[in-house]
Amino acid sequence: MFVGCAALASPAFAQDTAPQPAPSAATPAAQSETANTNASEKKKITISILYAKQDRTEDELPLSMLDLPAADDGVAGAKLAIADNNTTGRFLNQAYKLDVLNGSVDDLIKGATEKIDAGDNFIIADMEPDALLKFADALKGKNALIFNVGNPDDRLREEDCRANVLHIAPTRSMLTDALAQYLVWKQWRNWLLVYGPTPEDKLLADAYRRSAKKFGGKIVQELEFKQDTGSRRADGGYEQVQQQIPTFLQNAKDHDVIIIADEKHLFADYFPFRTWVPRPIAGSAGLTAASWHPALEFWGGTQFQHRFRKLNSRLMRNIDYDAWVATRAIGEAATRKHAGDFETLRAFIKSPDFEVAAFKGVATSFRTWNGQLREPLIIGTAKLPVSVSPQVGFLHQTSVLDTLGYDKPETKCKAYTQ
Repeated sequence: MFVGCAALASPAFAQDTAPQPAPSAATPAAQSETANTNASEKKKITISILYAKQDRTEDELPLSMLDLPAADDGVAGAKLAIADNNTTGRFLNQAYKLDVLNGSVDDLIKGATEKIDAGDNFIIADMEPDALLKFADALKGKNALIFNVGNPDDRLREEDCRANVLHIAPTRSMLTDALAQYLVWKQWRNWLLVYGPTPEDKLLADAYRRSAKKFGGKIVQELEFKQDTGSRRADGGYEQVQQQIPTFLQNAKDHDVIIIADEKHLFADYFPFRTWVPRPIAGSAGLTAASWHPALEFWGGTQFQHRFRKLNSRLMRNIDYDAWVATRAIGEAATRKHAGDFETLRAFIKSPDFEVAAFKGVATSFRTWNGQLREPLIIGTAKLPVSVSPQVGFLHQTSVLDTLGYDKPETKCKAYTQ
């Protein structure tokens, strides 16, 4: 049963307009005036959106063949939103198009600069953190607004925030807060934290420590997973893993749940049903927190999922959903302002008055202190959603969505206050 979100909301893909009166034939002057008016009304506004995707071909393959990334990860979600925007745009004389760039960060900077000069002022960025910072700094002062869909680093919204970047992807702290709220709501307060060797794993472990302190969880013990799991795709590899995992956890302190911090998904999926004592797995495997779930059907999600599958012949992933939200935010701003010029849309999107429906039961919006999208997050297993955070009982003085991640009094972002 879902808890925490009661309001129903769904995106407006079309807007009714009153029928235009037939042109008057009373006088030549009236005909001329009507013709000029109709010509003005028929002048179409075209809004170009650029998807800039960093080449990450060196990334290690995931454990499961089910998790192999699609070649159009993210881009597929943006394409669906372009279609949705154009559905509305036909009523308002607006048209949307998507350009896609792939390559190194230097290639993306060069290509984006040329595209900005040609009118692609809104950029969806799928990049590593340092690449995103370099990209944003290179475009500083240009008519460009960047939407981060590819990276969860909190520092990009805090000490390293940039005024020309908005963030659709949820932060690590938002994801760990969402999961922590559910575990505390379930009274599963004693956590065994297992984290991996990568820098991202350590940042994710830090986020879980913060969430435990914030919501009343207790990390009873921490273990770093370093063992080599062998040739995971060779015959007999499962036997080695079957022996390693329980041995690794044999002397762990008593706990209610095992939380695994494995951001690149290199080992977390080994843990379910291989532990020393029977305990649920959460974090990077088992019960997870995410911006989207491919089986979510509430709040109009069923038809949304079907439209994505019809267009792309696959399930929607988190990066697809985040790219869809970014593209829809641009379309929503243009619809509500009846405009296409960059300055008007940028100012409105970054204002406290802006909201965009996102199949989450409530309207989503951007935090004015660091540009992060505030939104409910889905708690689920591989097959089904389990709950939605924020959970019932976790309160906030302005918006319960701000119980997830860094709140305004905690922010280290200075760029949004200058």
